[in-house]
Amino acid sequence: MSLDFQDELTSRLIRYCKIDSQSDADSQSSPSTGIQLDMQHLLMNELKEIGAQEITLTPYGTVLATLPSTAGSDAPTLALLAHVDTAPQFNATGVKPVVHKSYNGGDISFPDAPELTLSPVQSPYLATKQGHDIVTASGTTLLGADDKAGVAIIMTAARHLLANPEIKHGKIRLAFTPDEEIGRGVHPDLPRDLAADFAYTFDGGEVGNIEYESFSADGAKVHVTGVSIHPGTAKDTLVNALHLAAKVLMTLPQTTLTPDTSDNRDGFIMATDLVGNAAEATLTFILRDFERDGLAAKGALLQSVVETVQLTEPRATLTCEITPQYRNMRYWLEKDMTPVTLAQDAARAIGLTPRSAPIRGGTDGSRLTELGLPCPNIFTGMQELHGPLEWISVQDMAIATEMALKLAELAATP
Repeated sequence: MSLDFQDELTSRLIRYCKIDSQSDADSQSSPSTGIQLDMQHLLMNELKEIGAQEITLTPYGTVLATLPSTAGSDAPTLALLAHVDTAPQFNATGVKPVVHKSYNGGDISFPDAPELTLSPVQSPYLATKQGHDIVTASGTTLLGADDKAGVAIIMTAARHLLANPEIKHGKIRLAFTPDEEIGRGVHPDLPRDLAADFAYTFDGGEVGNIEYESFSADGAKVHVTGVSIHPGTAKDTLVNALHLAAKVLMTLPQTTLTPDTSDNRDGFIMATDLVGNAAEATLTFILRDFERDGLAAKGALLQSVVETVQLTEPRATLTCEITPQYRNMRYWLEKDMTPVTLAQDAARAIGLTPRSAPIRGGTDGSRLTELGLPCPNIFTGMQELHGPLEWISVQDMAIATEMALKLAELAATP
């Protein structure tokens, strides 16, 4: 079956990745960037072309659509989701996807960045993909397979189901969300608007991965107000906000609580941005842990560091605001593993050995599950995310498409 989908998946992935749809954490609009609507309008047109029903663009920027049931009204309603935004951490303007046909197993070079090399030595998963069609960007941008691969997979599966009504499945709701990369992909109204019994995000990595445990996440902003004065007359008066912001960074533990020094079930505190000047500066952090108490401890540590730096300079003002983002989906899914078990059964049915490991990140499924719509995460094949080495195998995407079809079938099976 997978061979039937490879050309369509390649075409869709290239088409979608060429569209700049980065989200912006500093924007207060919804969606955070208007360019994400370029993707949404394209998807609405494509959904209409393949015969989907109830195609809607919500006020919060999510595209919804329906595939009518072919198995009667008693079958549960399944939702499939992917996000259209790409990560703001790296350039996503002018993406030029490159298809490396029948990968030979060696190093992959990039036409617009000859100094870059994607090597199977550094990426062991790539070493298992000899003979596959590998898609990368050209070297100066990310690819955007996170999560346009998920979009392509769901659209391909939806087109196939609508073209083959003899395949029995219940009502299927599709959702393409904005702003997942900045933790704002799930509007509080989305579970109600989906009206599904359970859901799956297609936003995972290696083939066979079915994820039902994610980080719990908070965001934090530390604002520093110094004392500004002309540097020529600054003696005993100037308080440089940038120096105090740097002191906050250097007071935090550098060897045990950063992403580059943690793995497995370790959490971390990561500074993601520093903007400002000598008068005022703002530090932005993300806080991650698999457990609620661990996340709270990291927030308390950051608060303590800010208070300590404040004591060193009473003429300045330092504040720390922590904002909840999402929570570990395991807290809810472990109470009813039915969607997880169904996904594991679907994987076995298409010849895979399902694996479940904690996600060192989060998905829209984290927030949806917290809001009452159970939503594990399914593989797409995407690798080396959020940077110029990002890549994906078209054959992996084809297997994920089979997975989506098998989920639809098994969900409607009594």
